[in-house]
Amino acid sequence: MTILEKARAGEITAEMIYVAEKEGIDPELIRQGVAAGEIVILMSSRPNINPVAVGKGLFTKVSASVGMYEVDDTIAGEMAKIDQAVKAKADTLMDLSIRGPIDTMRETVLSTVDRPVGTLPLYQTLAMAQEKYGSALDMTADDMFAMMEKHAADGVSFLALHCGTTMDVINRAKEEGRIDPLVSYGGSHLIGWMVHNHCENPFFTQYDRVLEICKKYDVVLSFADGMRPGCIADSLDGAQVHELVILGGLVKKARAAGVQVMVKGPGHVPLDQIETTVQLQKQLCGGAPYFVFGCLPTDSGAGMDHVTGAIGGAIAAYYGADFLCYVTPAEHIGMPSADDVYLGVMASRIAAHAGDVGKGHPAAIAWDLEMSHARRELNWGRQMELAIDTETATKVWKDRSTNFESECSMCGDFCAMKIVGKYLRDENQEARN
Repeated sequence: MTILEKARAGEITAEMIYVAEKEGIDPELIRQGVAAGEIVILMSSRPNINPVAVGKGLFTKVSASVGMYEVDDTIAGEMAKIDQAVKAKADTLMDLSIRGPIDTMRETVLSTVDRPVGTLPLYQTLAMAQEKYGSALDMTADDMFAMMEKHAADGVSFLALHCGTTMDVINRAKEEGRIDPLVSYGGSHLIGWMVHNHCENPFFTQYDRVLEICKKYDVVLSFADGMRPGCIADSLDGAQVHELVILGGLVKKARAAGVQVMVKGPGHVPLDQIETTVQLQKQLCGGAPYFVFGCLPTDSGAGMDHVTGAIGGAIAAYYGADFLCYVTPAEHIGMPSADDVYLGVMASRIAAHAGDVGKGHPAAIAWDLEMSHARRELNWGRQMELAIDTETATKVWKDRSTNFESECSMCGDFCAMKIVGKYLRDENQEARN
């Protein structure tokens, strides 16, 4: 039985108990969420990898993507980025390598980290086909499924697949007159293969085969969105919504087969459409966990898109997105450095926390309240501990403060907390007496 089938049968598994403790809730609530399909547990056959739960009522999670893209990229270089992602407390990782020793890279990641790892098997299938046939256009459906199973067998926790990118959706996109027709790397290559070979998407036509592999290895199926908008002007166009409608039907089939499933989303979404985007996914996909890229509410944040993503990510999380894929300062203009990865994770973690506070998550609210008390009491050590980015906060404080016990450098002797705080507390005490 898969973990979804066990949840439906009323069984509370070790993984449910583990994630419940991390979330600070009753394991029965986790079981109910998994059974309903509103929570997924990302887990692995690897003993070094600890499960992570994603979904309704839980902390909003953050994922960091790395991988060998450039000709001179190395495993060591990508592992340095992963070190920074782990240091910044990303909840999960994605290895999206498209070239080089991809198998070795994946094995290195899976055997090193302690958190779930996701992949997009099509990337390696394309690289393999190029080497084997001389062109990625000559890859076969069997090649795609063989690679998918290889990744699942290796212990990957979630597999990203473009199951809803059909010929009807492609034709719809062609009619839409999009400004940025395709921005999904995997989606664009799959579509190119479909058009060249005049055939339908195998992940759609042979969906039962997809589910068979996912069930065999009890891996979470993560629907990638081939039609995610690449600019805010294309947001919520017919092609994007058409694909989402298809994914909603595939979600139902996955659950019926005992396979956990979540849905990946955009992308570039203007502020006024973020609520609609999240609610539409939740409605069409039966409350399946929503894994959003950003969201990016403006196209003009190049060089600072970790900030852009944090703005949109906070709003998306507030309206019900469950999982944020980080965005780095290098988004749209280059590959991220290790420092970019750290900044991207931190920005997304701030967004996730802000969304959780807005949603009324008790632990998130308690965290901010404790920080407020620490500030009132000028307890600098506790403030540093409670900061989302403790390291950066501590560095700034020590570099720019002259008195480490009474006030910060911004106000100095005129510290409002110091001057007025005692007066207000004394007044309040007298009033209570």
